[in-house]
Formats: sequence, C-alpha cells, structure tokens
Amino acid sequence: MGHSTASAGTESGAPAPPLVPALSCFFPAHNEEANLRGLVEEALVTLPAIAEVFEIVIVDDGSRDSTSRLADELAAANPRVRAVHHEVNRGYGAALRTGFASARHDLIAFTDGDRQFRVADLARLTTRLAAGDADAVVGFRIKRADPPVRTLYARVYRLANRIFFGLRVTDVDCACKLIRRGALRGISVESSGAFFSAELLIKLLASGRRVVEVGVPHYPRTAGSATGAKPQVVLRAVRDFWLLRLRLWAAPGRALARGEPILPEA
Repeated sequence: MGHSTASAGTESGAPAPPLVPALSCFFPAHNEEANLRGLVEEALVTLPAIAEVFEIVIVDDGSRDSTSRLADELAAANPRVRAVHHEVNRGYGAALRTGFASARHDLIAFTDGDRQFRVADLARLTTRLAAGDADAVVGFRIKRADPPVRTLYARVYRLANRIFFGLRVTDVDCACKLIRRGALRGISVESSGAFFSAELLIKLLASGRRVVEVGVPHYPRTAGSATGAKPQVVLRAVRDFWLLRLRLWAAPGRALARGEPILPEA
C-alpha cells in the first residue's frame, strides 16, 4: 500500500500562523462531566487565534453522568457550540463518525474530551497543513502521559498496523487530527470501536490521500477515567483489525469500499 507520511513540528518562538478560514472542531465525550466545561471554555478562548470562523461540536457518546446535560447547557450558552447525542454508548469510532458527519466546515479537527491535549496545539496542525502538501495532519504524542499498560498496548498496536497494513504512522490513535473535508469524500469505515482511527488512516492512504505528522504535547488525565484499555474495547479492536486484514487479502477493492461513508451522501 502506498505511504506518504512525513514529520514536522512548530518551532517555539515562531510567528503566529495565519488563521484558517473556517474550522470545525469536535470533541467525542463519554462520561466527561468533570472535563467538558473546561474544555469548551478553553476552545472558545483559543480557537479565535486559529480560525476566522469556527464551530465546536460536542459528541456525547451515551454518557451516564452529567455530560449530556452539560453539553446542552454549553450549546445553549454560545451559538458556536453544538451538542450531538448518542442515546446509548456506541463506541469511540461511532463518536468520531458522528463528529465528522456533523461538521459543517471544510477543515475538521478533533481532540478527546479528556483534556489530555490542549486546543491551542491544533495550531501546530493548521500550520503544517498550510504548507499545502497534505490532506490530513495527524498528531503524535511527543511524550505519552499514560499508564505503562496503555503505552505497551500502543506499541504493540503500532507494530501490528505497520506489519500487516504497512501503516507507518507514529501514533495511530493520537486524538489530535486535522483533515480536509474533501479528503473524506468517498471514504467508508466499518469499525465503530477503537480500530476506527487506524482503519480511516489505512483507507485514506490506500486512496492516495497525503497524510503528514506533527508532534504534539500530551498531558496526564486529571479527571474522569479512561476506557481504552478495557478488555472488551481491546478485543473489539482486534476483531476489527483482523476482519479488515482478511478482507483486504481476499478482495482489496471490496474491502476498501466496505463500511459507512464518513461524510453523509450529498
């Protein structure tokens, strides 16, 4: 499979990057009542330095705490904020899918609702995109602030994706990505779980899209609890991994077309 990743960074002390014309920024959130208000307030303060026009979309993935209520309150308080809800928890990939489908602008970025990334660091991605040779900019965590078991899972997962799919991306699941809307057209993804990000990147690259990488800081989670290392989440990702690999061996064209379109049909 073709591969076109490259690394780049933003030098400290460099002049502020030009504003992008319009940006959709969405936050998948599951049981993030302790983080959500601070994250949205941070975004409202930060995004005017990144985009001339922006929107914030909160994707509540069937939360059982106050996340849903908070999302609606934040949306009611500011016209640049919208809330989208899943009635039940459908999984991380489903939340990303809803975020992409709900975005209205030509540049779409996301980071997770757990505040392990700073919204201001999206400027590293928009600056790299401004170089003009990329359809997507994906972050990689410069120094991962996660428990050892999650770091171990990530290393094994990265190696497996490299061996079986030729996916030479430093940090497949880094929740700091920026993608041009046009690059998502015609791309379908089948997974609704943790394999969603890898499947999306595999299919973007197989379709000739240009993907580049930028290092971003990563911060410890200070509230809420992570779900990515739960056995059922890992097993679901392993299942989706092998289903795609076997289908690609059997019928590549059909495998690449499987799944739901990332963007709604025009």
